[in-house]
Amino acid sequence: MALNSELKRVSEHMLALGLGALAHANWHANYMSIENSKWPELSVLQAAHAAEILIKARIAEEHPLLIFEQLPRSKVTDNFLEMKHLFESARTIQYSELPERLWATTGMKLENLEKYKSFGRLRNSIQHFAPPPEIDFSGETINFIFEVIDPFINTCWSLYAIDYNEDIDRHIYLIEGLVERGIKFLISPNCVKQLKHVDFDWPKNNREYEQEMKKRLALMGFIEQNSRHS
Repeated sequence: MALNSELKRVSEHMLALGLGALAHANWHANYMSIENSKWPELSVLQAAHAAEILIKARIAEEHPLLIFEQLPRSKVTDNFLEMKHLFESARTIQYSELPERLWATTGMKLENLEKYKSFGRLRNSIQHFAPPPEIDFSGETINFIFEVIDPFINTCWSLYAIDYNEDIDRHIYLIEGLVERGIKFLISPNCVKQLKHVDFDWPKNNREYEQEMKKRLALMGFIEQNSRHS
């Protein structure tokens, strides 16, 4: 099936959109708003949406039509298949089916698949029913971002989830929060540049986490001078 030039740019568009959604999810999950109490729940929706778009972006790199489960029939046009035909009658792969399509088209297996599935169920419960009680939505989002999205975008495009955040002082406050929670994350070169004078307050009683993150920092050329719990 022939494609026009607009369809050939689908993967680039989806990658940019997915990273934008990731930045929004990081912002809403790691910060608070006085005006809007729904930031934690919104972070779940945004992170799930980001993962969905980013996985589709990788699949679309193989061929843009692979992200669809239903395509227009040839009778809709005598020439090239155009974007408008997809808008009118095509249907994309659903969230729950994306890991299998990713594997079938690229050979990649999504890390922490059970986390991906459970987070999708959480997103659905928030979006279509009511937020489950006694759940730390921000915490669930942060875990999902750095256990599922972070390794995925790093493998696919050498990108780092820590670099996508709407806070103007991106890394410092975000990383302080992640360290406080004991969240393991991939260290980006840009991140190291902004952390030259940061004195990490490593969580107490979690030596394994501290050692692992220090190893990751060291591998990226970061030398910690004055750790408060070294």
